[in-house]
Amino acid sequence: MKRVLAILGVLAVATTACSGGGGGNVPGTSGGQVTVRWSTWGSAEDLKLYEKFTEDFHKRHPGIRLKLESVAKYEEYHPKLLTQLTSKTAPDVFFVGDDNIGKFVSAGVLTPLDDKLAGPDSKSRPEDFFDGVYGGAKRDGRIYGVPNDTNPEVLWFDKKALKDAGITEDPAALHEAEQWTMAKYLDMNAKLKAAGKAGSIFWNWYGSTYSMINGFGGKVWDGGKFVATTDPKALEALRTLAKGYQDKTFLSADILPDSNGPSTQFLKHKAGFYAGGRWMIDSLRKGGELDDYDIVPFPSPTGEPMPGAVAASYLAINKETKLPKEAFTFLTEFVGKDGQLLRLKGGGAVPSVKGAEQVVLEDGYPAHAQTFLDVRDTGFANYPEEVAVPGLTAAINEHLMTVWTGKVDFDQGMTELARLVESKMG
Repeated sequence: MKRVLAILGVLAVATTACSGGGGGNVPGTSGGQVTVRWSTWGSAEDLKLYEKFTEDFHKRHPGIRLKLESVAKYEEYHPKLLTQLTSKTAPDVFFVGDDNIGKFVSAGVLTPLDDKLAGPDSKSRPEDFFDGVYGGAKRDGRIYGVPNDTNPEVLWFDKKALKDAGITEDPAALHEAEQWTMAKYLDMNAKLKAAGKAGSIFWNWYGSTYSMINGFGGKVWDGGKFVATTDPKALEALRTLAKGYQDKTFLSADILPDSNGPSTQFLKHKAGFYAGGRWMIDSLRKGGELDDYDIVPFPSPTGEPMPGAVAASYLAINKETKLPKEAFTFLTEFVGKDGQLLRLKGGGAVPSVKGAEQVVLEDGYPAHAQTFLDVRDTGFANYPEEVAVPGLTAAINEHLMTVWTGKVDFDQGMTELARLVESKMG
């Protein structure tokens, strides 16, 4: 899914051979030069974004070679990594998605990073990152993974589509005036539908669904318990989503045909809003009139800003690595300010580290690009309680899709969702 791929940070493939199992080769066994193996997911195009970082790293660290072992499909990446960890053939350093990080922390396969991050060799101290973005990578006060970069979930809006639907108010201006409410947003969606367009396009993932629940003033998790199926405001949000999907006010990007996908519909002014991250800039540049589009956070009940969802991935060190010092050198430079400035320039992600904001603001697009940073600074990665349970987020999303598509009655769907979460929680 492009939403997932857009938050990647990657390096170019190094040519130095690696030693095989149990992480990289032992220092001093290859003419003084060692190889740090690392892995991530992504297409060949995605991986090119990291070439400059790799070149720069090799110049500054001639004794360390980086070898990337990538997997093209996100869905296949984590199962392969778990198999490698079991057989002790996993890379020294690896990406972990925000929906899987809790599983890896629970499995005890990651190196605790607190002391290293706070130490003299660190280029990325713990306080350099916004606490909410650690998500499931932090447990019991300990850090097991560092966010590579982020993609805050915002609402892109199409000024032309809104104008065509007779909407005269600007969502971003309403937000600045603290008048961007859920009521205003739903009214705009109704007007768009009445004009023969879709109101909003969402991907079926926690970022959109939980942002809508927050926008109604509801709760997803409370006191370690999943309350989205019992909290009245959360239920109101979910019922609104279900009704909207079924009457086509909302479209699920996951099930739109490739020939008429979400980007195509948005570029053709067939929808007013499209929930996504900074990665959407690339699609707009390829086929849209840039001035037609801007961004706004998800609305709130009162118009006051609220925490939004932030997609993230994490860089972690294999607990079995034979190169702990070199692995950390790579990790801390990759996620540090200079590393993020180098590898995110021209990309579609938002830095996770403080002090690299110019990557987002320097070209002045979209007009309210600061919103990406505001949502990052106050937002949240997926709830630690949820990512701690293997497969729970995916199971919730899969079940909600049956509700969105009307295959399961709403009330029955909520009952089944509560049972599903309870069974997974054990």
